[in-house]
Amino acid sequence: MFAANRATGRRAVAPFVTAGDPDAATSVAVLEAVARAGASLCELGVPYSDPIADGPVIQTSYTRAIAAGISLEGVFGIARQATARLTMPILAMASYSLVFRRGIDRFVADAVTAGLAGFVIPDLPVEESDDFDAACRGAGLALVRLVTPTTPPARAAAIAAKSTGFLYCVSVAGVTGARTELPAGLVDRVQWLRNETDVPILVGFGISSPEQVRAVCRVADGAIVGSALVRLVAEQAGSGPAALSTAVERFVADLAKAAGG
Repeated sequence: MFAANRATGRRAVAPFVTAGDPDAATSVAVLEAVARAGASLCELGVPYSDPIADGPVIQTSYTRAIAAGISLEGVFGIARQATARLTMPILAMASYSLVFRRGIDRFVADAVTAGLAGFVIPDLPVEESDDFDAACRGAGLALVRLVTPTTPPARAAAIAAKSTGFLYCVSVAGVTGARTELPAGLVDRVQWLRNETDVPILVGFGISSPEQVRAVCRVADGAIVGSALVRLVAEQAGSGPAALSTAVERFVADLAKAAGG
């Protein structure tokens, strides 16, 4: 996907979708709308009772999904349905607690069966990731690592060197959530990271508008948009499947256009 983007001069838009919010069928429909709109890839958030880096919008979506009965089996089921119909890569964003409890080999095998392209695991320290990294590499799955504004340079270089698929550059210190402007120093940080890794660099946390996507894509390989889309799904959930899909498709299409899609 990234190679295809480079060939056409576009950058990636990577929306985030909470699995099971408000229900499994709607999540599949949202993933399909995201793909139709021109997203390059999508993060599928795995609801968890103790969110690691999520702000109030995504935390609340996790609470709704858990209350509606979503389980890890249900998340894999959503992924399996979506990947059977779509070519857009889908990665699971999950707490390592869920991987640990299920067991690395079983978790990775289930992800392969579900058609997932890899994982974003925000709470897995690089020093403790060798076993999961080896399992992912053996299965052909990406293990995306995160660097933040407070990551010391030496540690950021070590994380960047081990990331596969892409490197997740967190734009701000704090939790997820839509913001009105990009932080100072982001451009310099992305440019520095380019010297530390050969994988594409995507920027996330606080990216919510086409203007912000356009700005990010001037320096990075793409932008991750989470809370703004999760909020839209929540707002439109009662309007019916067709209206919800239309709203999602329109929103993501504007983002994709800003990224050069």
